[in-house]
Amino acid sequence: MNKSDLIAALAKETDLPLRKSEEIVNLVFDTMSVALVEGNRIEIRGFGSFMVKEYQGYTGRNPKTGDKIAVNEKRLPFFKTGKELREHVDEPE
Repeated sequence: MNKSDLIAALAKETDLPLRKSEEIVNLVFDTMSVALVEGNRIEIRGFGSFMVKEYQGYTGRNPKTGDKIAVNEKRLPFFKTGKELREHVDEPE
């Protein structure tokens, strides 16, 4: 499922026009993105949680040349599945 499929499913389920469904989906994702940029944690019960993990810089190696390179520290989004979602996906069909 991609974003367009999600918008279409929302429109079908709620009888909203596609344009309004798109605004709602965009608002949800934009709000989540802003919260993560600000360092907040997002928890959706039964689904999972989103957070930002900070990774320290380190000295890496270019696999092609073997030269050492400095890898800067970085912040990356991280998703941890909730128990209900994990169990639901693991159920036999």
